[in-house]
Amino acid sequence: MDFLPEAISEYVEAHSAPESELLQRINRETHARVLMPRMLSGHLQGRVLSMFSHMIRPKRILEIGTYTGYSAICLAEGLTEDGLLYTLDINEELETRVRGYFLAAGLENKINYQIGNAVDIIPTLTETWDLVFIDADKLNYHTYYELVLPQVRQGGFIISDNVLWSGKVADPTAKKDKDLQNMLAFNTMIQNDSRVENVLFPIRDGLSVARKR
Repeated sequence: MDFLPEAISEYVEAHSAPESELLQRINRETHARVLMPRMLSGHLQGRVLSMFSHMIRPKRILEIGTYTGYSAICLAEGLTEDGLLYTLDINEELETRVRGYFLAAGLENKINYQIGNAVDIIPTLTETWDLVFIDADKLNYHTYYELVLPQVRQGGFIISDNVLWSGKVADPTAKKDKDLQNMLAFNTMIQNDSRVENVLFPIRDGLSVARKR
């Protein structure tokens, strides 16, 4: 999932702002105690998300897929003073851990953390989004995108994670299973969507950034 040579990756991280002590703790505890730790955004991607958020200065952020809260904390760093981040996840088993991290970050009043099916929750939200981060089940990426796009302000952004799918999207020998076919279709859809302007960053497993026209 990391496409740069190890030495280059280490150099890039060494020349990027470091993780906070809390983010280091979340990183460490996720790898030690939580299933599928590769789902964590991690140092470089976390700093990229934080930088995007600082650049945009969003008042309202929607995150689809909380996992252990690492990316939510990174995104919240760029919120305006009156800003709020909504984060949705279906895994109730991680709720106590994640709420503890948000409390430790001092973000319990800046993050609206909801457990449930995002497909059901999103239509009930009445906010206008400056920034949306999609990082949940890949088979529903297209559904999430279509649900949130009408709620995104003109000039707002949708960032989608894992769009390189471990490099398989560009590997003609890769088995075209359902997950890969879905990601290929999602990337093609965004590329051809006249409602947005897009760029795909080869950061970690791929970040697709789409700006609503």
